[in-house]
Formats: sequence, C-alpha cells, structure tokens
Amino acid sequence: MSGPGDSVFPMTQLAVVDGVLERITYANEDSGYTVARVDTGRGGGDLLTVVGALLGAQPGESLRMEGRWGSHPQYGKQFTVENYTTVLPATVQGIRRYLGSGLIKGIGPRIAERIVDHFGVDTLDVIEQDPARLVEVPGLGPKRTKLIGAAWEEQKAIKEVMLFLQGVGVSTSIAVRIYKSYGDASISVVKNEPYRLAADVWGIGFLTADRIARSVGIPHDSPERVKAGLQYALSQSSDQGNCFLPEQQLITEAVKLLQVDTGLVIECLDELVKEEGVVREAVPGPAGGEDVQGIYLVPFHRAEVSLAAQLLRLLRTERDRMPAFQDVDWGRALSWLGERTGAELAPEQEQAVRLALTEKVAVLTGGPGCGKSFTVRSIVELARAKRAKVVMAAPTGRAAKRLAELTGAEASTVHRLLELKPGGDAAYDRDRPLDADLVVVDEASMLDLLLANKLAKAVPPGAHLLLVGDVDQLPSVGAGEVLRDLLAEGGPVPAVRLTRIFRQARQSGVVTNAHRINSGVQPLTQGLADFFLFAEEDTEAAGRLTVDVAARRIPAKFGLDARRDVQVLAPMHRGPAGAGALNGLLQEAVTPGRPGLAEKRFGGRTFRVGDKVTQIRNNYEKGRNGVFNGTVGVVTALDVVEQRLTVLTDEDEEVPYDFDELDELTHAYAVTIHRSQGSEYPAVVIPVTTGAWMMLQRNLLYTAVTRAKKLVVLVGSRKALGQAVRTVSAGRRCTALDRRLRGRVGLP
Repeated sequence: MSGPGDSVFPMTQLAVVDGVLERITYANEDSGYTVARVDTGRGGGDLLTVVGALLGAQPGESLRMEGRWGSHPQYGKQFTVENYTTVLPATVQGIRRYLGSGLIKGIGPRIAERIVDHFGVDTLDVIEQDPARLVEVPGLGPKRTKLIGAAWEEQKAIKEVMLFLQGVGVSTSIAVRIYKSYGDASISVVKNEPYRLAADVWGIGFLTADRIARSVGIPHDSPERVKAGLQYALSQSSDQGNCFLPEQQLITEAVKLLQVDTGLVIECLDELVKEEGVVREAVPGPAGGEDVQGIYLVPFHRAEVSLAAQLLRLLRTERDRMPAFQDVDWGRALSWLGERTGAELAPEQEQAVRLALTEKVAVLTGGPGCGKSFTVRSIVELARAKRAKVVMAAPTGRAAKRLAELTGAEASTVHRLLELKPGGDAAYDRDRPLDADLVVVDEASMLDLLLANKLAKAVPPGAHLLLVGDVDQLPSVGAGEVLRDLLAEGGPVPAVRLTRIFRQARQSGVVTNAHRINSGVQPLTQGLADFFLFAEEDTEAAGRLTVDVAARRIPAKFGLDARRDVQVLAPMHRGPAGAGALNGLLQEAVTPGRPGLAEKRFGGRTFRVGDKVTQIRNNYEKGRNGVFNGTVGVVTALDVVEQRLTVLTDEDEEVPYDFDELDELTHAYAVTIHRSQGSEYPAVVIPVTTGAWMMLQRNLLYTAVTRAKKLVVLVGSRKALGQAVRTVSAGRRCTALDRRLRGRVGLP
C-alpha cells in the first residue's frame, strides 16, 4: 500500500534541485519521511512535489536537494530527496520570504519586511555577524534584538545536529530534544556515548540509541550495549506495569532483543548487579510458588521497600491525630450525620466510616452506584466536626475537582499536594510531612508505585490515610498494582468493599451495565435511555461511525457540546478505530481548519486554537508546579511569530508551550481507555472492534463505561463486545508489595 508520496515508477540517475520549501503536506514524526511542495522559481505558480527524509527543513528555507526524479500514478511527477543542504537566499525577495516564514522566533512577516527594507541584501549577514545592529530597525528594541540573535544561533546549532543525525534516521523532534539535553556537546555524546541517550532524552528508547550506536561503530557484543539492553528490557516491563522481572524471563527477553549469547547476557547482568545498576532479590513466585530471583530497576525496588515500610509505620504507630474517634458514641455521631446530610448510611457504609476514622490506614473500594462518594463525604463531615485537618487529593485534575465538589472543600492533584519538583522530588516527605490529620485520596486505583511511595512518606505519624477507588478498574498506567496489593487476602491494611447498588443508581443503564460487564454478563443495549450500541462489523466503518456519533449525533440529540462534553475512549492507539486515527478525523469534524485560523504543523499533527489536547509526559518545569502526564486542556492561543501556543488546562491554568515543545502534547478528542482513568465525562463513545482483539478485556471495557456520568454509546462489533466481556485480564503484574506487607519479603 503506497503512502501519500511513495514513488512507484522507476527513478532516474542522481540529480540536484534548488528551491524554496513552501509547505509540508505530510510528515511522519518517527521516521522523518516528508512530503513537501517546493518553489523552484520556474514561475507560473507551479510547485514541485518532493518526498524523502527532510529532517529539520522548515517552510521558507532555500534548499539544495540531491536525489532522483520519479513519478506517482496519483500525485504525478516528483523528486525523491536523498540528501539536502540549506542554502541562504541571496535576493531581497527570497530573504523577505525566508525571514517572514516564522523560522526564527521573534520575526514574523511584518518585522521581516521592516528588517529587509532597512538592510536589503545584507540582512542575513547583519543577523549572522552583528545582530546588535537590528536596533537600527524602527520598532525593534534591544530585548527583541537579543532574542532574534539567540534564536538565529540556536537554529544554526540545531541544524548541525540534525544533519549529523540524518544518516541514522532520527526524527526532527528527537534531534531537537538531543540538542536541548546536551547543547554544543550533542554530536560528541551521540558519537561516543550513544546509550546515554536512552536514559537522558525523553522519547529515545534503547532501539533508537542502538541504531545510532551501530552507525557510529559500537560493536554488537559490546558489554555497554548488553547492559543497556538489559535495562531497556526492565524499563519496557515497567511500562507494562511490572515492578520486577524474574531473572530467567529477563535473560530470555534480553537474548531475543540483543541477538547475543546467553552467557554474555548472564555475565553482564552480574556486572550490573555489582555496579548497583539493578537489584537482585528473592521474591515469592507467582501464585505463592517457590521463590524466584526478581530483578528490579533501582527506583522501583527502593519505592516498593519504602512504601511497605511507610504503610507499616503508619499502621503501627501509637500516636493518633484523631483520638476523639476511639471512644466516640457512634449512635449519636451517625444520627447527627444523618440530620446533616439528609440521608442514612447503609451498614457497610457505616463500617467504612468507622474504619477510616479509627484506623491509621484504610481502603474503601466498590463499583459505581454503591455509595463510595456519599461515604467519603460522610467521613469528611465527621472529621471536620471534630476539627480535624482534612487534606484531599486525587491523581488527576478532573478527579480532584469532582472530590472538591462532592465535599465542599479544597482538593488537589497528588502532584500538587506534594509539590513535586524537577527530578521528581517532593517538597513534602518524611522529614517535612503534610499538616494533616486525615488524608483522603480518591481514584486510588490510578496510584502507581512511585507516586504512592511519595504520598505515604508525606503522611505524618498518627494521621489517618484513606485510599478510595474501584479495584476492578484497570490498574495504574505506571508500574505497580498498589490498590490490589493493599486489598490482598491476609494483608494488614483494613478495608471495606461496598457491594449494594442503591435504588436511584439501579435506574441508570450506565451503572447497571457496568456491573453486568464486571460480572461477565453482556450489557443491555436496547430499551435504555442512556446506553446504546451502534452495530458495525467493519473496523474502518466503525471508526467513521464513531466520529459521526461523537461529533454530530450526540450533540444533536442530547444538546451536549462535542468538544467539552463528549469523549471518545478507544481500546488502543493504533488502527482505523484507534485513538490516533480518530483524533485526526474528530479534529476535522470539531475544529476544522479555516482561513484566518492560525495553525502549527508539528510532526504528523496540526495544532489549532480550540483543539482539545493532553500532556503525554511529566514536565516539572512547566506551569506553576509542573504539568503532568494525562493533564487535559484546550488550545486558547497560537502565536506564529513568538512560536508559542497556550493551553488552558482542566486545572484552570494557562500554560505556554514553545513550538519545539509540542512533542509533549497530543490531541485528546479521542484517548485510550488507559489514559482516561480518573476522569469523568458527561458522555463517552467507545469503539469496540475486532481490530482491537488483543486489547479487549473485561476490566478495560468496565473502566471505559464507568467514565460516563450520563451516556454511553458503544460503536462496533457484537462479536468484539462479547470477547471483551468474556475475557478476564491475564494474570497479575510482577509486584511484591503485598508479600512485603505480610513479612514474606525483607524490609530494612
């Protein structure tokens, strides 16, 4: 299957073409493969189509391209670029267009006009050799002049790095990240220490670093390569949720990945253990079998040991910051509570209230409609009545907002609560604990091992920690299975599971079907006012129908806003009904391009004002207190001169992004179900297709359905829906937290 610029006719001998890059019509962010239109100066407004790895080339630049002529049956004559160099334009008209293209931060078309009118053909020489002279241009002050000079220098330096990396197929965005990490030392690091890239530069994994290493002559059986490969295999495993891997499994995976002898892998693993690059520890095998040697990356081992120790410390302390509840008259307290809230607690809710207020660590779990929210509100009301300091948090901004609305008190994200700093260190920890008597954390199924450890360290001795969440949902995106481990049979942490569905909730098709799915029973898809199935067996057609339902049908029938109120939740990112493809289609339906609407193409995406976007990595440097993976917002401004766009996040903070930071953002009209954890939306649309067969599992579908407050629409195949309901997720993650809490694995 040919892409938008694949040449399918035989190509000619090597040729050279000069031209100005007018626009990029397609770009693959990962490979750098680009389809562009170039003005070769032939006149008549005719533009030439060029294809190839045009890494780093920007509209407005003059290029000297080496390649071959060819033809495409659909796109016609085109030029396939094998190498290119940037050539500075020599005419006043060319310079004006070059500077006005938005290539240099701080210079837009109008300022370019003024600069070129003043300096003429000497403009680029002035910027290159004596940028201070730019103050001669009317309206350009020293501050803007300095900015333009710095932007010019940085552009040149990045270009050098990009040209060097072009030979190993590194994409533009990754080349920029390498330059940001190492500056002038970039080429030296890439040549001499390529495996550092995998550890230091976000977005570069072992495979990219290995490709670079191969191109600069690092031997295939180099111990440096094997150790990097072992750490990569562990890192990949942690991305899948595991805190460790059994040693034998790690060795097998590393041999397959690296294509080297088993003996060399074993030798290098032993060296890594001695160098304290990884930790080897005996842990109980799956299902309580014989011990296995678990291999941990150091941060995960430290966090698991520390979290178990902190929880046991909190449970065992003699201190109590809410002593009033040890001998309270519960009859009177609950009667007062009923008058205040206007409703009585069910027996299991009463049990949960007592547990949270008398035990130092407790877990409250249960499905939708079982009264978790009302129970939390009741706990907070009683704690406040005794003048306790209550601190509330949730892993996402949306969940924190919901918690605040529920209780009428302030709630924040866990990241904000702990004031996480660059590097991931928290302002609050064991040496400087939170000022709190009761810490309530909602959506605790989302807490991964590293964040849960930071949280537990910040809880002061004697304070009560209540973790609230639905253990049947998907586990955390990050490594660990904290909530499930705390609920493990025979563990020391007391817990209550709410099971009774309240009468009002039973009238909701969303709640009813969530419980049916969780029990392995097919959902009802007819005769309900808030739960529908649009059957479509073909995956591509299901993708198109999903867009139509989300962008047009739901807004028309229910009066909901397609951008604000409707969320598409896909089982996977790839494929015609995956989040990636659906985002492109939904953007065109909800926020289409139009004349006068500013936009910025970055990699394979185009950003516009009004776009719904999400952050895809933790960045502790952005915003007031960092912007974290999963934060959602809307693009409110886009300035092509200053090369910056602004996002209003769901925490009501305006966060600026320079254009070279746009690899941290992706569109969020459709997100994967994993990324939706902790969020609630008025309406969700879920494509359930056979194209996502391997991902279709009960807890995935259950999590998606429970994200909806009012309305669920499934789109796709009845067969795929049946597969999702029948399939229980395969096995537990490799964690040892539950065993550490029970004393089966050592603690310090």
